[in-house]
Amino acid sequence: MTYPFTLISHSLCPYVQRAAIVLAEKSIPFDRTYIDLSDKPDWFKAASPLGKVPLLKTGYDRYLFESAPIVEFIDETQAERLHPDDPVERATHRAYVEFASQILNGIGALYSAADEQSFENAKHALRSKFEHLDTRIDATGPFFDRDRFSIVDAAFGPVFRYFDVFDTFTDLGIFNDLPRVRRWRCALAVRPSVANAVTDDYATLLRAFVLKKGSWITGLMLSAEAESPAHSTR
Repeated sequence: MTYPFTLISHSLCPYVQRAAIVLAEKSIPFDRTYIDLSDKPDWFKAASPLGKVPLLKTGYDRYLFESAPIVEFIDETQAERLHPDDPVERATHRAYVEFASQILNGIGALYSAADEQSFENAKHALRSKFEHLDTRIDATGPFFDRDRFSIVDAAFGPVFRYFDVFDTFTDLGIFNDLPRVRRWRCALAVRPSVANAVTDDYATLLRAFVLKKGSWITGLMLSAEAESPAHSTR
């Protein structure tokens, strides 16, 4: 069966996940095509002027590129709206979607840090952003805007997913004493649209990606694996 939308994807891209989550929240069936970004086909190069995923094929070979306009297009054309009706609140939500993008940049700095000091600096910068979020999230929860799932939640589901994998080999402590953020993270983790936005081998793929970085966090992963019972010689 062919669906009206095709999401051009990469297995690890958090921006692809945003679009997949929004499509799922609106119960819109869609096809998914995965791209090897190290060997991009010619049709992809023609459709994506920035050479990045996601792309959304909307029919008749019309492609949208960049996650923000893709998500906005889906929200504007497919009921029910995930953005707030109030224009000020809607602008605020859009700002926090960008805030999520900045956190993703910070996560990139974390897993790319070549030495301990750079790693600690990146961790401190991430902690500061989550401290702000803990003051911003509504106390009643479970989502960013109380009990209403929004595009902000779609943007942060992929953010927290990184830490689900990092937690398997190191204790970063970034969410310590941040009860609202921790509650939000847990709520998003069990949301079907968020959980199903990636393939079953996502954690394995991310660990392999981090291992290839040869960065400070790679060493933490290798140390944890060396100390695990599976690697014990006893």
